Amino acid sequence: MKIHNFSAGPAILPRTVLEQASAALLDFNGTGLSLIEVSHRDKDFEGVMHEARSAVKRLLGLGDDYEVLYLQGGASLQFAMVPMNLLRPDGKAAYVNTGTWATKAIEDAQKLGEVQVIASSEDKNFSYIPTGYTIPKDVDYLHITSNNTIYGTQMQSFPDSPVPVVCDMSSDIFSRPVPAASMGLIYAGAQKNMGPAGTTLVIIRKDLVGHSGRRLNAMLDYGVHIKGQSMYNTPPVFAVYVSMLTLQWIEAQGGLIAMEKQNRAKADLLYNEINRNSLFRPTVTDGSGSLMNATFVLNETSLEAVFEGLLREAGISGLKGHRSVGGYRASIYNAMPIESVQVLVDVMQTLENQRAS
Repeated sequence: MKIHNFSAGPAILPRTVLEQASAALLDFNGTGLSLIEVSHRDKDFEGVMHEARSAVKRLLGLGDDYEVLYLQGGASLQFAMVPMNLLRPDGKAAYVNTGTWATKAIEDAQKLGEVQVIASSEDKNFSYIPTGYTIPKDVDYLHITSNNTIYGTQMQSFPDSPVPVVCDMSSDIFSRPVPAASMGLIYAGAQKNMGPAGTTLVIIRKDLVGHSGRRLNAMLDYGVHIKGQSMYNTPPVFAVYVSMLTLQWIEAQGGLIAMEKQNRAKADLLYNEINRNSLFRPTVTDGSGSLMNATFVLNETSLEAVFEGLLREAGISGLKGHRSVGGYRASIYNAMPIESVQVLVDVMQTLENQRAS
């Protein structure tokens, strides 16, 4: 049976990428060695790292004024590294709170300096994206989260900011065109649209390196990693390699414009059914519903067992909502084919028909 993987992460990856990566585990570039056996100082892997960094710039349209890093520790480590590197000891940072991960980022930044939460959707359980807020001109940076996997909201536009914008794009990077060249720093865990868990992408404008003036331990200093070309220490070679293959796959699909077109078609198919079907309702209703993570609930909880039985029969996996909010969450990242979304829609319609009979 074909499995339709709606997991929020680690997430579905393109089949061709998995096949290429599997082959490299046995024989990398004809060396007779596994990818995970070769030295990260070997010229073949240095070529992988160079291409993985270059592909990011090509897809986002970035020039030489930006550096691309592949680090470790997940986006969660960036919650601390961002203020360590950008927040001056006597400075301030502005944050927009749109969910669990933004809350964690705020908590870590508060340990290092003054944080102003200039907008929040916590008052309605993070079911919308705040707008109309004023960005202070005297802060070191503005931190935003572009997509919220748990609550299913996504920024439909980005703020015009008088200060550097830092954006956590962990769950929607490379899913659509974004004004990357107007941002100061972007970070993203790889395990959604880029590759397997194990590496974290950081894109930083060069003039922000060393911005805080703090004396940092080497592993926490962006400048050290830039100087080491993402290989100050042994990098997660497999995660970087698969990320490179995935970025090349995105380019072959037609880049970010093509990705957005495909992702919007999948999201429209699913949201239209959620809104049409009398048994379901969306959890986001202000127009900020995510193209990556569609969240919804059953109107009658007594039908949950029947619905979940139908999901299993159809080979649908990973649809349960986050444990903190419940309901259902369909994660429809780049590699998710529209055919899998149609299978989910068919199951929802089957439940409706059974309920009516």
